[in-house]
Amino acid sequence: MAVIGKSKSVLILTGRVINEAVSFIVFSVLDLIDFLLCYVYKLADFFIEAEWKPCYCSSGKEAITSSGKILVSEQGESKIVCLSSTKVQLEEISDTLYTRPSLVSEVSNLTVTELKRLKVDRTFVQSCEKVKKGGTVRSTFTVNSSIVDMLQGKIGKQLLHPIPRWSDCDCSFCNSWTSSCKETLFVRAEGPRDKAREDVLFIHGFISSSAFWTETVFPNFSSVAKSTYRLFAIDLLGFGRSPKPTDSLYTLREHLDMIERSVLEPNQVESFHIVAHSLGCILALALAVKHPGYVKSLTLLAPPYFPVPKSEQATQYMMRRIAPRRVWPLIGFGASMACWYEHISRTICLLICKNHRLWEFLAKLVTRNRIRTFLLEGFFCHTHNAAWHTLHNIICGTASKIDTYLDQVRDQLKCEVTIFHGKDDEVIPVECSYNVQSKIPRARIKVIEKKDHITIVVGRQKAFARELEEIWRNSSG
Repeated sequence: MAVIGKSKSVLILTGRVINEAVSFIVFSVLDLIDFLLCYVYKLADFFIEAEWKPCYCSSGKEAITSSGKILVSEQGESKIVCLSSTKVQLEEISDTLYTRPSLVSEVSNLTVTELKRLKVDRTFVQSCEKVKKGGTVRSTFTVNSSIVDMLQGKIGKQLLHPIPRWSDCDCSFCNSWTSSCKETLFVRAEGPRDKAREDVLFIHGFISSSAFWTETVFPNFSSVAKSTYRLFAIDLLGFGRSPKPTDSLYTLREHLDMIERSVLEPNQVESFHIVAHSLGCILALALAVKHPGYVKSLTLLAPPYFPVPKSEQATQYMMRRIAPRRVWPLIGFGASMACWYEHISRTICLLICKNHRLWEFLAKLVTRNRIRTFLLEGFFCHTHNAAWHTLHNIICGTASKIDTYLDQVRDQLKCEVTIFHGKDDEVIPVECSYNVQSKIPRARIKVIEKKDHITIVVGRQKAFARELEEIWRNSSG
């Protein structure tokens, strides 16, 4: 037995070393490919759309301000200025959008640093001249001149950009939102309109849609549940049939505002349950904290919560956890491609999302129409801009806020918290659910054997529907 144990340990260590060595080579090549694709897309955008499109690998500031956003710096963090009807707000954006360490970026940064060093004397002289002319040295709150126009009312609320980019799908399904005068999310609602006792909000995960709920649990609710609750399943901003504005940064505020504007406000929702999956759990926690008196129960499926060590920068730590730059397991390799490479991920969207009708046809042909098409719909129907910014600004960007959200749910909310997790989930490990429970001791965890990130619902929808009904009954009682 001892010999077998040692042999197993040697094999595991050997496999780990091989994985790291192959990963270093593969991702070094991908770094170079993404660097080259940057210039390919700049040329393509210029010839097809008649203007240069900045990206984050060249200038994060330019990529943000080009969409009409106002970028400021506060206490070393990048934020954008948001104007509501009553006040100006600063909204955080994730630094992982423009800071992703790689071999090519390190070489590029060293080159830029050397060039700056060579020109330092000239720059210093010019800076001194500007200081003398201006009579001031530095402002602690610097914005460009457009904020003055905004505050004077010359720039109103920005409208959602209805024109898809050349690399995005232009089919009627993906762009059905452009034919509506309402700037709201696509919402699938079921249940009584007037006599509903309570409401339920379903929030899907990353690269998914409302069909994840409406094609699984919705048909399996009992007649009593359907006559008691109003069920709302949304397509998040940038996904499914919801708006996909090209000038949006898909920040936490934008996602929450759209949920409120599309569901809570028009339907006068005052008491509701939340059911959320994966990335949707982050939005669910933020929404619950924002409306603590309204939430009756929180049901979280595979919440992506990784406690951040004090010595680590939260956003960068989260990015490394969900996208470890390893070729194995394959799901981690896919996450790394989506998270680390702006232009490679755009290429994937160009090949898959723009041509989703072809892929759907081929999938049905090969599987003899046995594949679950609603999963394909959720996977294909989004834009690169939506997926890229949502991944970074929601999953990575909120890493420093999740602890606060969980503390507030524990201390300020009295609602029931239930967590479901698939034992075989390779996207979000089971430890994340136990991490949530360590912050909210009253949370109940149910780990489902032989189920993963998707089959936690798909394939067991009848059982899950019954579990949800029990949670809602207990919360209402």
